[in-house]
Amino acid sequence: MVRAREVGNPVSAEQFLPVPFAHSLAVLLEGEVVHAEGDLQQRFPLASVTKVIATRAALVAVERGMLALSDPLGPPGSTVRHLMCHASGLAMDSETVIAHPGARRIYSNTGIEVLGAGMEAATATPSSRWIEETVLEPLGMDATDVPGSPAYSGVANVQDLLALAAELLHPRLVGPELDAEATAPVFPDLVGVVPGYGRQTPCPWGLGVEIRGHKHPHWTAPGASPETFGHFGVSGSFIWVDRTRDMAAVFLGSEPFGPWHREHWSQLNQSILERFAPRS
Repeated sequence: MVRAREVGNPVSAEQFLPVPFAHSLAVLLEGEVVHAEGDLQQRFPLASVTKVIATRAALVAVERGMLALSDPLGPPGSTVRHLMCHASGLAMDSETVIAHPGARRIYSNTGIEVLGAGMEAATATPSSRWIEETVLEPLGMDATDVPGSPAYSGVANVQDLLALAAELLHPRLVGPELDAEATAPVFPDLVGVVPGYGRQTPCPWGLGVEIRGHKHPHWTAPGASPETFGHFGVSGSFIWVDRTRDMAAVFLGSEPFGPWHREHWSQLNQSILERFAPRS
């Protein structure tokens, strides 16, 4: 497996789509960077892509027996598992409880922050330091920092996100059983809303990562496998991983999520599949 930081800084002269702002994009296929454009060293805010990093750190705590997915955490009836898959009932950005745990998929920054507090208590380590020790340092993500909220405070460059993508494709920070649970739908029949893309029935989510399933409209490619998982951020960032193709893509940009992203991300990702996906 080729790590992103071992690849250097390849820059393609041919873009999939004309992106009208500063950005970085890279595609990983079978351990090699097969496409890159922009400055792979430039750091951008991750927004909610931070959740992928923070929840993977929480899974390390679970793997080490310091935390359990069934531990009560959050509103009454909620557990670590509920918080990680946005099924705790907490509102998006407040501690208001708007549903019973396990009843609806309610995307919640607050839920991930409650998870971060639980992770701190279980590990006796500040969440930012635990994330650094268990994810960033082992993966060599030297340009990445999560200085505040585990839900959205991260900053990184594409080179580091490629290292994260390589880990998600072939995990070694957690064992196969826990990883399999984390990357498959949890409470798979729940209805919910993907921010920016509306109500999805069902709205599958894993532990800290969104599962594509059959969502429409969506930011991933229309032709992506249902098992594809990842996350996007309101800062204009995304990471997706497709283990069926041993393939991943990461994107960072200088413009917050808006009409361009909503209209073009799915096209961009479809063109990536058409150009690079292995033919069956």
